[in-house]
Amino acid sequence: MGGWAPLFIAGLVTSAALDAAAQGMIMPSVSACRFDVAYEGTVANILDGRTFVLHDRREVRLAGVEVPSPTASSETGATAPVTAAKAALGALLTGQFVQLRQAVAATDRYARTLAHVYLTRDDVERSASHEMLAQGNARVSAAVGHLACATELLSHERAARAAGLGLWASPYYGIVGAESGAELLAGRGRFTVAEGKVLSVRESGGTIYVNFGRRWSEALTVTILKRHERMFAQAGLPPKTLQNRRIRVRGWIDERNGPRIEASYPEQIEIAELN
Repeated sequence: MGGWAPLFIAGLVTSAALDAAAQGMIMPSVSACRFDVAYEGTVANILDGRTFVLHDRREVRLAGVEVPSPTASSETGATAPVTAAKAALGALLTGQFVQLRQAVAATDRYARTLAHVYLTRDDVERSASHEMLAQGNARVSAAVGHLACATELLSHERAARAAGLGLWASPYYGIVGAESGAELLAGRGRFTVAEGKVLSVRESGGTIYVNFGRRWSEALTVTILKRHERMFAQAGLPPKTLQNRRIRVRGWIDERNGPRIEASYPEQIEIAELN
């Protein structure tokens, strides 16, 4: 990956676009996620809130976003956002001719194509990921892999969250306090967005530990491999400068003597004081 720039670049998304996103309105796509066209086709069937099938039976997953998991949601009864996400994607894409755009060729472990999906309506090009985020039916993933694109996606998520749209209206999908160890551990294995003030940043054995509590068992720890430190620094987020800052982090909760999230990409961390 190249071309890393500071995580929040003024001017990437206009205030008009943010206002429209907060209202769930369709806006013309901006350019940061508009990569080269890898494939084109007509959408035949919607499988879930981010997965669909083209006419030639190719399965596609929207890149850069996460939608509510049917399995995790059914365990808690928080199923409405699951249904809403699938319905929203269906309303947007069913029967539409789409372009699959990729920075690099990518598939998941099930051989599904991972791509940013674009379609044209009323002579205006739209991004499916932007739509899902702006309506509150998805969250930005932990592995966008392209910082300017991630910045663009995060702006749509923030607007929907501020307006309490879609899944952001459910406490189950809300931001979890990074100091709430028990609550975080209850969501182990689940994609989570957590926020809190960093108490300390330590380094040991090739790993950087960003700690939100004095004891690992009682609060979140974010781990960053030492070999990734330069990438975070180039993105304007040197790990050691995070101490005493309030940050927002996203990823999957793991348990290692307490709740942890591994941060492999700079876009997993936002300075919450600024956003």
